[in-house]
Amino acid sequence: MSTSTTSAPPGSTDQPPARAAPLGGKRAPTRRAWRRALRRDWQLYSLAILPLLFFLVFRYLPMIGNVIAFRRFEPGGSIFGEEWVGLRYVRMFLSDPTFWQVFRNTLWLGGLTLVFCFPIPIVLALLLNEVRRRSLKRFVQSVSYLPHFLSIVIVAGITMQMLASDGPVNHVLGLLGHDPVRFIQEPGWFRTVYVGSEIWQTAGWGTILYLAALTTIDEDLYEAARIDGAGRLRQIWHVTLPGIRPTMITLLILNVGTFMAVGFEKVLLLYNPLTYPTADVISTYVYRSGVESNSFSYAAAIGLFEAVIGLVLITSANTLSRRTVGTSLW
Repeated sequence: MSTSTTSAPPGSTDQPPARAAPLGGKRAPTRRAWRRALRRDWQLYSLAILPLLFFLVFRYLPMIGNVIAFRRFEPGGSIFGEEWVGLRYVRMFLSDPTFWQVFRNTLWLGGLTLVFCFPIPIVLALLLNEVRRRSLKRFVQSVSYLPHFLSIVIVAGITMQMLASDGPVNHVLGLLGHDPVRFIQEPGWFRTVYVGSEIWQTAGWGTILYLAALTTIDEDLYEAARIDGAGRLRQIWHVTLPGIRPTMITLLILNVGTFMAVGFEKVLLLYNPLTYPTADVISTYVYRSGVESNSFSYAAAIGLFEAVIGLVLITSANTLSRRTVGTSLW
């Protein structure tokens, strides 16, 4: 009996099995690369210090104050409340008929703002994209986004002067044989006035974002559509709208996230006790409860409830967008 052995080829040596890399092996090169980038571009990174400080001081640190929604707070006492009361203030506003009235008003104003103010910049951007005369296009752009640079106080003042009983709008109605309409004092007109002023102020500025997105669409896609016999409407439907869809989805998610935070400043400047039935929203109700009535814990509980709803809305919208169209914020 003989046994055969296989010899290694000349010049070859046996190598020990390779060891697995340590878990932290990839972290060290990453940290070194990050440090090199920081030393190389420290001027650029330093520009982010002030924005980060702003969000830290004015956005994150105030969140600690939400604890007074569960504690009894008295002016002049501890900033974190005097004693723990649990969900007392939550039960108070859930059983308050006034809260549910302002909650419905918030849903109405938020829904109308989303339905009318979101698509109008898209339509305006598509119309401006079809304008071939640059002078006319620039003029329309300048006129449309100029109201964005006006303060809320000026916008509210212009709105109230235009719709006053002796204002230009009622003057035109008088020339047409109609009686003057009290737009500012009638509860039924407040939502129309608010949404109309919001469209006038924000439509032009939102158009800029969509016009910038339109510049990223490949012109070859339009050429291919024309070769296939597509007209202007077909090109808009099959080329333009899909090209700006990521921008549309991103802005829609952001708008849904601020759905409950209806413009506090403009509502506060436009409404009055006569229009409370349709104009009073959660933010103004919180302002009156906290600042005017000194019920800070009650106002904090309502504000926390509004923030939770906003978080749920933006998270749901982001998840739905990611699963349906594949575009999301995170």
